[in-house]
Amino acid sequence: MEHIVLSYEDRVATIELNRPDTLNALNEKMLAELLQALKEVETSEADIVIIRGRGKGFSAGGDIKTMLQSTNEHSFIEVMETIKQIAVKLHQLPKLTISYVHGAAAGLGFSLALACDYVIANEQARVAMNFIGIGLVPDGGGHFFLKRKIGDVKSKQIIWEGKVMSAQEAYEVGLIDEIGDEQAIQQKVTEWLAKPIRAMIATKQLYAYLSEEQLLNTLQMETAYQAKMRKTKDHEEGIRAFLEKRRPHFSGK
Repeated sequence: MEHIVLSYEDRVATIELNRPDTLNALNEKMLAELLQALKEVETSEADIVIIRGRGKGFSAGGDIKTMLQSTNEHSFIEVMETIKQIAVKLHQLPKLTISYVHGAAAGLGFSLALACDYVIANEQARVAMNFIGIGLVPDGGGHFFLKRKIGDVKSKQIIWEGKVMSAQEAYEVGLIDEIGDEQAIQQKVTEWLAKPIRAMIATKQLYAYLSEEQLLNTLQMETAYQAKMRKTKDHEEGIRAFLEKRRPHFSGK
């Protein structure tokens, strides 16, 4: 794999996003490799999976440059299917998962972090569900994972605002479970490995079963709305403004 690094140490697997020159922006190849890594981990002896990013941040989200280059509808559907499978796999994975956020976790990157069982962020982390800035809706199960953590009302506000939050702000809202550094990861791993982890995983799978249909419905609707929003003038303006590094002027069309 080129953009994903998978390693094992004892009963812990680590998946690293490895496109540091793009702040680990998620393109089609990287998403496919991430799904492959999750499938490999699923059948491994690991009990805990850590997901993190190499370089200066966790992930800047979907690769906007790739988005601009591809207007092919078939390609869009394929990418959204891969994103769907990643979200479902993380939700149902018979392992305990930790995301470690340093630097930026935005858009799809933040959805990925929230899909994990436990989110640790360092003090310098900045997170944003910022799809609104380019006239889109969250994907990767972002609506589902936000709601799971903080409920409908607060989730809508965060999606609509699309603002960048500090680690402390995200922690106070309930999006991040712990503010800490590398040592915090090891402490959580040590804590979990000292417990009857089979029972912990069973509880995770029970909750995953209870909410599976809701997640699948959410992912289906996200794909449909994302396709619809990609055809709006506001999306075109959002992308143009992003590339020109200026404030967008939305028309509601």
